[in-house]
This record gives sequence, C-alpha cells and structure tokens, in this order.
Amino acid sequence: MNKSLLFISLLTISSFLSCKNEELVKPKVTYDNLSKTKGEVIKDTTQIEIADLPVLMEGTNYLIFPIGTVVSDRKSTKSSYEAGTSYTVSNYGEYQITGFLKNLKFQEIGKDSIYALSEKPIFIETATYLKPIADKNRLQLLLYTLSDLDTNKDKKIDENDVKSLYLSAISGKDFIKISPDFQELIDWKLIDSKARLYFRTTEDSNKNGEFDKEDKLHYYFLNLLDKEKKVQEYKPV
Repeated sequence: MNKSLLFISLLTISSFLSCKNEELVKPKVTYDNLSKTKGEVIKDTTQIEIADLPVLMEGTNYLIFPIGTVVSDRKSTKSSYEAGTSYTVSNYGEYQITGFLKNLKFQEIGKDSIYALSEKPIFIETATYLKPIADKNRLQLLLYTLSDLDTNKDKKIDENDVKSLYLSAISGKDFIKISPDFQELIDWKLIDSKARLYFRTTEDSNKNGEFDKEDKLHYYFLNLLDKEKKVQEYKPV
C-alpha cells in the first residue's frame, strides 16, 4: 500500500471512530419539560449474571461477593474460553472493590444465607472499606460510588448516569444514599481523626444535561459517628 492510500485509510478509520464516539456521548441528565424524573429501566435479557469469588476485608466477619454480568453469545459454537469471555467482574486492592457491578452480596461467616445489598437496579463502580474509622472507632463501614437512577433516560443504569455516594455497614445493612439526587459526585475524602467524611458534588444548574464549569458546586460533610447519618452542607467559598 502506498503512502497516499495508507493516509486515506487511516483518515477513514479516524473519521469512523470519531463518529462512533459522538454517537456514544449522551447527556448525563435528560429533562422532560425541565423536570427531574428518573427513566424506566428495562432488564437486558442478553446478559447473564455471575459472581466473583468472595472478598473478606481484614478484621471483618462478612464475605462480599461482587456481582456482574457476561454477555451471552447464543450464536457462538465455541467454548467461552475460546470466544474470549471473561469471568472476572471486579478488582480488589487497598480495601476497595472496583468494577462495573450490578450488585454486591453478603454472607456472615458461619451462616448459610447470602443476601443482596440492594433489591433495586444499581451500577456500582467502587466499594471502599473505611478501615481507619474501624481501627479508631470500631465502626465498620463501606462507602460506595454508584449510579442508582436512569438520569439520561436510555432505559438502563450504567456509567453514563449520574454518580452518587452511598454508605452501609460492613454487613451491607443500613444502605443509605448520602448525596442528593441528580448531583454528580466529584470526589470524597475521609478525615479519620475527626471521623468525618467530606465530599463534593456538582449540580446541572444551567440545565444543559452536562456537568461543566458553568454549574454549581456543593460541599458536604458527614459525621460518621452520628447515628442518624445527617449530611450537612457547608460553604468554603
């Protein structure tokens, strides 16, 4: 292939990929008459739910099973290994489970029952064991970054929806949302000496469906020793 043909081929591929990327980019929030309402979620019947082998956080008494999916290829006559199917849905390191997870399931060591974190559709990206709090205050908590609403109304919950912050006990019980609906989580930080969790979110204040520099930032903190888990907003700027 000469240089001209090679350049044209590369340009064609680049243009195709660019168009595909543009098609994939969608607003994180879609409004109906500027109202914030969640979309209807439709279960994808082409996916098969599977679980990774359990994780045991150091010093705890609960096994955690990450739950994800593999795509079912009914047309393939090859074995799953030959077809390149992966049966790993999560990664674990530094007291944090990461992945594109549909749920987590829990089992107390010494008991038979296994139960789900949530009965509602969610999309979990991280689950972090707040070990410094456990070491100092004997309070065993998990902090989650996840999507729980179909904010872009594409009939599914995934990484393209608004990311929220949740908290639960190490058992998965007392699973609560601590960031406001329709506010995109930016980051969080644990001040373990004060048992405080700080986090920032952004609100789509200009209603363009995206989160950008024109939108409003919110600052919150939560006293993790507070039994009511009341989140407070503060204004540093």
